[in-house]
Amino acid sequence: MPHCHCTGYGGDCCAAPETYGTIENCKSAARTNQTVVSDLHGTLLRSRSPFSYFMLVAFEAGSPLRGLVLLLLWPVIWIIETLVSEAASLQLLIFISTVGITEAQLHGVARAVLCKFFLEDMHSLVYPTFMACGRRFVATSTPKVMVEPFLKDFLGVETVCGSELLMMRGVCSGLVKRDSYGVLGEKEKRDKLHSAVGGLTPDLGLGVDSTSSPFLSLCKEAYIVTMDPVQAVPREDYLKPLIFHDGRLAIRPTPLAALAIYLWFPFGLILAAARLLSWMFLPVEISAPIGAFLGVRVKVKGAPPLIQGNETRGMLYVCTHRTLMDPIFLAAALRRRVPAVTYSLSRLSEMISPIKVVKLTRKRDEDAKTIKDALTQGDLAICPEGTTCREPYLLRFSPLFAELTNDIVPTCMHVATSFFHGTTAGGFKAMDPLYFLMNPFPVYNLTFLEPLAKDETCASGKSSIWVANHLQKKMAQVLNYECTSLTRRDKYRVLAGNDGIVQSRGGASDPLRNINMEMGLKMPSLFRSRRNDHNRTGQQYRKQSMSLNDGYGSLSLGDDGLTILSSLHSSICSLFQDRAGS
Repeated sequence: MPHCHCTGYGGDCCAAPETYGTIENCKSAARTNQTVVSDLHGTLLRSRSPFSYFMLVAFEAGSPLRGLVLLLLWPVIWIIETLVSEAASLQLLIFISTVGITEAQLHGVARAVLCKFFLEDMHSLVYPTFMACGRRFVATSTPKVMVEPFLKDFLGVETVCGSELLMMRGVCSGLVKRDSYGVLGEKEKRDKLHSAVGGLTPDLGLGVDSTSSPFLSLCKEAYIVTMDPVQAVPREDYLKPLIFHDGRLAIRPTPLAALAIYLWFPFGLILAAARLLSWMFLPVEISAPIGAFLGVRVKVKGAPPLIQGNETRGMLYVCTHRTLMDPIFLAAALRRRVPAVTYSLSRLSEMISPIKVVKLTRKRDEDAKTIKDALTQGDLAICPEGTTCREPYLLRFSPLFAELTNDIVPTCMHVATSFFHGTTAGGFKAMDPLYFLMNPFPVYNLTFLEPLAKDETCASGKSSIWVANHLQKKMAQVLNYECTSLTRRDKYRVLAGNDGIVQSRGGASDPLRNINMEMGLKMPSLFRSRRNDHNRTGQQYRKQSMSLNDGYGSLSLGDDGLTILSSLHSSICSLFQDRAGS
């Protein structure tokens, strides 16, 4: 297959060939010492339009109102792209979704929200070839701040060439820096990639076509990615597993998906209110059937114990933690309300909770006494993970529960949603139940296991740590999840830039820099070995259980407060009020 092999740049000999081979004909073997340059949308990602990722930024970093404005203007953006230029439409996308958003929020959404959707959108034919190469470079018109965390953390990209956003005192102006090529067009991508590789000739180029990806003419070997539908990359082949992610939207908001979400939104609010009120004011024997009538599905496997503990204390239901609604659906399965232990709960959630809440202080001795006292009054539910996890992983179990009772009923929980996630780390936690109940048909799967035998508890002389680890492994096997040693603190440091404890904002230093310094942005030994293996053989790997300090890094999604924009943008920013405030 003839391709240009010259090391010169910009000459006629480097003119792009009219045709290239397709990615199906590209071999990934023996590329460990090669350099690859690639486009992003339509190449590494299956989707060719970046709209859904700008919608995520608008919705998650901004507000649902900002997302609605972007959706309503999508026809205009499409017309501009068709009749004017792709660069002009992209500039409008950037402006609507980012103007008035703080730089910290953009970084936070890119790391905590976008990475998950990028991973699910990866092209299964391009991915193994791209990962087989030792040095990786990517060029894209999408703002660099949106794609860099994903490309560097999950694909090991050396340099990302993307559009640079213009920041004004830490706040996005909605414009692109003109002194750095502006919105990267095809020629600008070629120029930046040529500079990034040090003027050398890349071994392999991957792109959409010779017109949209002219940098292919710089490469010794080049292939194009067709629009034929392909499967996404399986989770087990990720360079490192995705355990934590944030954001409210559960599906990638393409124009059609976003339209469906916003059309459903008012009905979802009404339905969520009806579901919540039925739980708050009606007996569980009545509210459970009404919830089923209103579309909430509760599927139960196994049978809870017929006896409620012994005469002096109740049973302890040890649950995996999916959402704040776990105890409510446990009550639905048991047909009776069981008090639940919680470490932190917003005042609103506590007020509307249909079950009794036993609040802990995170002081071991005080919490032990509180749980013991609660067990003397009857059954109790506890989630030893201490926080929720959306992905098929179990966080480390706190061993405190094993020290306090031997009457333990493992209860496995799994949640399925369609539009919205019912948890958040960087948003308003009081809205968690509402967002979960806004889904058209939320599903809760509960599996009751047999109560722990005596030889599985501390009564047999085993340590509480052994009991906690044993129970974690046992429940993970039932759910087909994987065990980790990660904790609540790790989750919040990754997703929200804090330890998950509300603190005063006054006089606080920047916690993000300290957290990044402490956790580190480099790969841990587990993932470093997996990356090296990718470089050596180009093979794909199965995910493994994670240990502490997995190097995700973190940036805040919380309020940093908007500084004053220039007079050019002040009137526009008033249209996009969101939780960042002014």
